[in-house]
Amino acid sequence: MKEPEISVGIVNAQEIHFTLNSHFLAKGETVTGNQVVSFSEGGILWNGNVYRELTFTPVEDEASFSLYDVTIGINFHWERQETQHFNGTLKLVVDEGKITAINILPAEDYLISVISSEMNATSSPEFLKAHAVISRSWLLAQIEKRKAMSKHDNGFFSFIKTDTEYIRWYDREDHTIFDVCADDHCQRYQGITKASNKNVVEAVKATQGQVLMYKNCICDARFSKCCGGVSEVFDTCWEEKNYPYLSAIRDTKEERSFPDLTQESEAEKWIKSTPDSFCYTHDKNIISQILNNYDQETTNFYRWKVRYTQEELAELIRSNTKNDYGRIVDLIPVERGKSGRICKLKIVGTEKTLIIGKELEIRRTLSPTHLFSSAFIVEKGETDAEGIPAWFELTGAGWGHGVGLCQIGAAVMGEQGYNYNEILLHYYKGADIRKLY
Repeated sequence: MKEPEISVGIVNAQEIHFTLNSHFLAKGETVTGNQVVSFSEGGILWNGNVYRELTFTPVEDEASFSLYDVTIGINFHWERQETQHFNGTLKLVVDEGKITAINILPAEDYLISVISSEMNATSSPEFLKAHAVISRSWLLAQIEKRKAMSKHDNGFFSFIKTDTEYIRWYDREDHTIFDVCADDHCQRYQGITKASNKNVVEAVKATQGQVLMYKNCICDARFSKCCGGVSEVFDTCWEEKNYPYLSAIRDTKEERSFPDLTQESEAEKWIKSTPDSFCYTHDKNIISQILNNYDQETTNFYRWKVRYTQEELAELIRSNTKNDYGRIVDLIPVERGKSGRICKLKIVGTEKTLIIGKELEIRRTLSPTHLFSSAFIVEKGETDAEGIPAWFELTGAGWGHGVGLCQIGAAVMGEQGYNYNEILLHYYKGADIRKLY
């Protein structure tokens, strides 16, 4: 197999402003400089003509283009717009009454950009190599999945709604006109906007074409910031299927058994304790390898607490769900995954009661942005005459969904001298590493 080309969705708008910083070929002409396209009569209006799609192909090596008003951090607290710069081909297509700008480039160039924007320059070489392999595996697995889904329209739904339950999960199946998007929904991609990290370039080159495989399939190699001591399984967070290589593991040197955290009493004991794990660290040097500046305001994510007054919680739930539950009487875990993460939570209010899930829906409902994780226990304050608690305190474990590689744990392993093969096979049991190109 030769190195694949990747299509990345960057921006979707009625009108797109961009600059071709070098010479590009489009509709048989060589073009450069400032350009504007707008959605018109079901097509793309450019230079007085309407086209169904437009492709700007670079004439020179290292040719670049700039896109204006690209939104990053969609629905996160750091959401903002910025100008971004890219190498490769620019393709413009019509999608649902707007124009989508797509960047087409070689897979390895995409990985250098993604890992440079996700990781810090101080990251250990073995951790960076591990991240290169999982990012490449995840990317190629998504492309295979998209091809399979385009052949079989299997009526995919990412939610279940009944009178008593609203269970929703957030995955990447909604991209149909490109392989991946440029935001955190997939992997954060900013082209050449930020200088590529020299250590990342070396890690990507050292592992070129290497992926995680299970039997004859490329692994859907998920990762999150901090597992909290035990990793989670796939169906706690996404659709009802599981992968043997994404099993729940104890994040320690020796393979240790761990309690049945699907049981409420065991989950409570576990979350209230701080068991030794690779990801249990307060080492600022290691934490800075994973967390960008806007993430570094906290170091308490292995175990954490958040407290809401009755008024704060009721308003949070109302504004996040667009449903008025009234005053909140209780938050009851209904079902937990293997790491103790709640995948079904019952919200009991004076006006409405509903079971919600899965883990990201719960985290979005109970926080102004995202709760660190859904592995938490609930404690309540004194109740008034009507049985309404004055406050709710959530004590939790970990950061993120907890499936696959734990970034903090893997960074600690890299610092402790483990090589990238050992790091990968610790988190992805039964997988092996193969070179595809």
